[in-house]
Amino acid sequence: MNLNKVDLNLFIVFDAIYTEANLTRAGQIVGITQPAVSNALARLRETFNDPLFVRTAQGMVPTPMAQNIIGPVRNALSLLRVSVQESRTFNPLQANKTYRISMTDLTEEVILPPLFQRLRRLAPAIQIESFLSKRRETTKELAAGRLDFAVDAPLNTDPQVRHVKLLADRYVCAIRKGHPLAKDKLSLDEYMSLTHIHISSRRSGLGYVDLTLGKMGIQRKIALRSQHYLMASTVMQSTDMAITVPERFARRHGLHYVGLPVEVPPVETHLYWHESTDQDPANRWMREQIIEIAQQVSMQEKQAQVAL
Repeated sequence: MNLNKVDLNLFIVFDAIYTEANLTRAGQIVGITQPAVSNALARLRETFNDPLFVRTAQGMVPTPMAQNIIGPVRNALSLLRVSVQESRTFNPLQANKTYRISMTDLTEEVILPPLFQRLRRLAPAIQIESFLSKRRETTKELAAGRLDFAVDAPLNTDPQVRHVKLLADRYVCAIRKGHPLAKDKLSLDEYMSLTHIHISSRRSGLGYVDLTLGKMGIQRKIALRSQHYLMASTVMQSTDMAITVPERFARRHGLHYVGLPVEVPPVETHLYWHESTDQDPANRWMREQIIEIAQQVSMQEKQAQVAL
């Protein structure tokens, strides 16, 4: 194979097909027609003497050859992008850019207010779009550039994705103030007697506390399952329901809370971004802002605890 005769644009198409598993969507990302994508794929197949992708009911599935070369191809494309990006300077005051971030409403409440206070001073024309991306699609969305960041639990182990810990917290049982069980400690029997709200972005599946209880052979009563924390706070003000949440949420919403009667791992929140944007000045600048804000939040919470 003579790489001197290979059009580098073909590797951009190759990356898009690998990411999307669909020729039409790959063309939309690259900005060319579906026939042009098919033509590029034919040239790539000839160059590598391999089908590279096999059409199935699930989409275009990469062959072992494609899987072997996707890493080096993406690294090469990333180096090309970085060389162009680093030749530009990112000026926050003049930047007119939209950042797309996947996060829950719990994280929005913690990160977005102080972030916008900072942006008003440092980058007034920058816009933020916050929405919750499906966890299994996060890597693909970051790779395709449809998502700049994701803020989530440390569950994504894809080597293409970089991450750093933003926040950590412990789980507590929260109830309304004035609740019959609003005291300093709850027994396991009292915890199990409560009717619970469970927050999850998934339609089904167990949370950390449910997994722990399951190992003990018991199951709590969940009457309401939702994807929004803020809704749960409103429901609890007029009911005797309970919710197991990070302590930060309970404290911010004026709920009575106590430690759990079972051992549950602390909850961590990480910031994710794709490796191809690691050296991008605009991406790096926003990462620094989000990380600094998380550090300030943690420091303020520690100081508030000491003051108590």
